[in-house]
Amino acid sequence: MPGTASAAPVLLPSLDAQAERLIEEGVHEIAGLSATEIRAFAAAAGPLVEDAGALLAVHPDRAPASALAPLLRRGAKPGFVVADMADVDRFAPHAAELPDAPLYLVTGPDRGDDLANWSPEEALPEIAGRGRTPLVLTEGIHWVLQRPEVLERNHCFMTIGSRLVKPNGTLDARTPALWISNGTGRDGRERRDAPKVGWCWWGNRHTWLGFASATARSGPGA
Repeated sequence: MPGTASAAPVLLPSLDAQAERLIEEGVHEIAGLSATEIRAFAAAAGPLVEDAGALLAVHPDRAPASALAPLLRRGAKPGFVVADMADVDRFAPHAAELPDAPLYLVTGPDRGDDLANWSPEEALPEIAGRGRTPLVLTEGIHWVLQRPEVLERNHCFMTIGSRLVKPNGTLDARTPALWISNGTGRDGRERRDAPKVGWCWWGNRHTWLGFASATARSGPGA
């Protein structure tokens, strides 16, 4: 299967620094949490994952993608959700088990550059076969919020741990992704170079989209 070489890992800030970033952006208020709760979780978890490259995430039930996406920045451009994804918050964890807690950790996030030009349908079993778990959309947004350089032109990523189940029980063919807007179509020229939450078809391949995944998730006290 075609692919490209994986990029060097993007190091995450300390959990304490990540907590301050979330508080600065008001994520704790979106999630109905206090700044003290965010800081306390980071302080308790920090020594447990000091060398693991852990991402501090808020459960999507508390901080949905529609509320997080506008907090992203690339230069002066804020992030946004594409116009034809008004149902973005209905994309729930699928093939990805999240801790039952408002705050949790995602260890070893990777952009999955080596899976570029695979379809989501092809990539999901490959990720599982490597003993990894696909990122859900909100985890991808949290990652870019902490490290904006994770999104690069021609090297962005899908978050296929999130899927939408239709009323008839089948899965919607759209799969969420994060990339950089070209300012065309309904995005509008003013959004050129802005971080963008969009979607791709389950069976399609894209040379510029990898598949973000992690080694594990853990909740409080793990």
